Amino acid sequence: MTEFGYALSSEEHAPNDLVRYAQRAESVGFNFAAISDHYHPWVDQQGHAPFVWSVLGAIANATTTLNLGTGVTCPTVRIHPAIIAQAAATVTAMMPGRFFLGVGSGENLNEHILGDHWPPAPVRQDMLREAIAVIRQLWEGGYQSFDGQFYTVENARIYTLPEEPPGIILAAGGPVAAELAGEVADGIWTAAPKSELIEKFEEAGGSGPRYGQVAMCWAANEDEAKKTAYEWWPNAGIGGELSQELPLPRHFEQVARLVSPDDLAEKLPLGPDPDKHAEAIKAFVDAGYDHVYIHQIGPDQEGFFDFFERELAPRP
Repeated sequence: MTEFGYALSSEEHAPNDLVRYAQRAESVGFNFAAISDHYHPWVDQQGHAPFVWSVLGAIANATTTLNLGTGVTCPTVRIHPAIIAQAAATVTAMMPGRFFLGVGSGENLNEHILGDHWPPAPVRQDMLREAIAVIRQLWEGGYQSFDGQFYTVENARIYTLPEEPPGIILAAGGPVAAELAGEVADGIWTAAPKSELIEKFEEAGGSGPRYGQVAMCWAANEDEAKKTAYEWWPNAGIGGELSQELPLPRHFEQVARLVSPDDLAEKLPLGPDPDKHAEAIKAFVDAGYDHVYIHQIGPDQEGFFDFFERELAPRP
């Protein structure tokens, strides 16, 4: 049975609003939520990028049944995996059985800030593999040391550990990452309904949950939705490797000038028609995803919650 989730878009909303939206997501029947982990927004219009681990602590205290995960954290450049291991252990201890750690190889947009070299994609995948090994070793408890190609840990012990560690869900945009997810993670995460990625995941030994992300914009009419999507989320029209390589929001804004509102309308379900939004969700279900989470673009989250409760949640 498919579980449905809600995207807590850290780039678009202030931290206290994210906590409130998590409560609303729980109240209207979402099974889980995923919160993005950015240092910068994609474009300045979005306007926010709070420290995700602070917000997670608040949500843990403000909800009771909602499962929650990072969507996704990069544990390789900006933050050492030993710190991510401690942060995730703390949140899991605060909400036992309800937290999962979503990880990915990151974007230059967030990871360049300390002046570290931004490595090519194959190296980033190797770093992610080793980072997961560091995290899992620290979750075993006791004093741990690690001497790897990319990371060193010396006599580190996480004292506050949950009874059960969280699952690790790995974001995959292509077959190499999907194979890595099958080898080292507890589940896979993608932003497109590609059954071939799930196949790669399973061929590599993966058997856990399969998460898919749907971006959409509900509004009272299609023109309003198209305007909102173009104003708040033009980065949806930027494909290829650019989303991993561009370093600053203004660079995304420059590329986004090549994207038109009509381009976004071809890629995203926009407007008040529930069939259009349900079709986008069904594409993930048909491709084999058992967890689908929805990103409502723009400031009108309350309108979306009403729409979801009234039009989408009752559907089989």
